[in-house]
Amino acid sequence: MSTVQLNTEEIYKLLEDVKDPEIDTVSILDLGMVEDVTVSGQDVSVKMLPTFLGCPALSIIQKNVETALKQLPAVKNVSVEFLRSPSWTSDRITEKGKAGLKVFGISPPPRQMKSDGSWHVDCPYCESTYVTMENIFGPTACRSILYCKACKNPFEAMKPMIKLI
Repeated sequence: MSTVQLNTEEIYKLLEDVKDPEIDTVSILDLGMVEDVTVSGQDVSVKMLPTFLGCPALSIIQKNVETALKQLPAVKNVSVEFLRSPSWTSDRITEKGKAGLKVFGISPPPRQMKSDGSWHVDCPYCESTYVTMENIFGPTACRSILYCKACKNPFEAMKPMIKLI
């Protein structure tokens, strides 16, 4: 029987390498999806907040978390649970996550929405503010398609997901 003790630091270190399946420049940690990690003996439980409840990539994320954590010889069982509450909000994205989104060509969500409910993002390529929304419906439910009139590049932007009080 193994006497190696697991700790949450080791688990979080491995989770840094679990990338979003749709955006490989950002980890699930940097997206702010990991809500809680608990270790009990050889069992690890990871509670996560989906960026979008209907996201088709959740089963892939779950499998990738399980695969990453089972790399540790001391891990016997991994449980991944997607929580409905609290809701994930875009303010959970770390600065490293925002930089990773930009590298991928996705403008990070704005910090604040305007009082009328509208929002604005800058171009991730040239940082111009001269952008227009081409389509609020992007390739996934959490992204929209925009166009930069300065550098002439289309790009995606994460929609702001704000916490409703």
